[in-house]
Amino acid sequence: MIVIPRLAHMPEYPSMRFKAAAVIVFASALGLAGCKFVKTADKDKEDQAGAFDPDKLVAEIWDGKVVPYLEKRAAPLPEVLSATAANADEAGQKYGYKARQGNAPWTFIARVDGTIVAEETKSRAGYVDVDVDGDAKADVRVSIGPAIRGTALRDSLDFVDFNSFKNQIEWAQFGKSFNTYVNRTLLEKLPREGLTGKTIKATGAYPLPAAGQLPQLVPATLTIGG
Repeated sequence: MIVIPRLAHMPEYPSMRFKAAAVIVFASALGLAGCKFVKTADKDKEDQAGAFDPDKLVAEIWDGKVVPYLEKRAAPLPEVLSATAANADEAGQKYGYKARQGNAPWTFIARVDGTIVAEETKSRAGYVDVDVDGDAKADVRVSIGPAIRGTALRDSLDFVDFNSFKNQIEWAQFGKSFNTYVNRTLLEKLPREGLTGKTIKATGAYPLPAAGQLPQLVPATLTIGG
């Protein structure tokens, strides 16, 4: 409702009040002329176009950046384990990566070439234990999904940065999308039975394990032989 104030020197004639109201309505119309009205459907499309899509981000960099980076940086697992046992920080600088911000642990990049000595395929967080030095004992545990714990693949990359993301939630979703992508494009195609005794080759990343624990490697490439 538009309230028309009474002017001190304006006689209360109906025609004059009508003219004053018309002037105010016209002025209001001029003010609205500079506004832009956006339909709700159009606004929704704009929001969706700019929405954060971590799965798309991972897919865009996987073949061109992620896999080449890991294959270039990866060293044989026995070499990485030996260096880590001697000095974890020095080994991390040579064979791994950790973000400068916060207290993130080292994430190591390694190449696995060995024999599967144990398997767990009943759990969603499936894995195989692998002997890489020929003593018939497990040296590393390789995730085969479908559920993959942690964010080792994301955390091993020196070309992705937390500060490029809006908040911690987006950063976490981005890390999870690496696991989703590798499971969908690689791990789902693997055999799930009779794996023990087969050979395995993999390249991937793992966080520095606790003392006495096997490294938990998340593969970016993986093949299982006969």
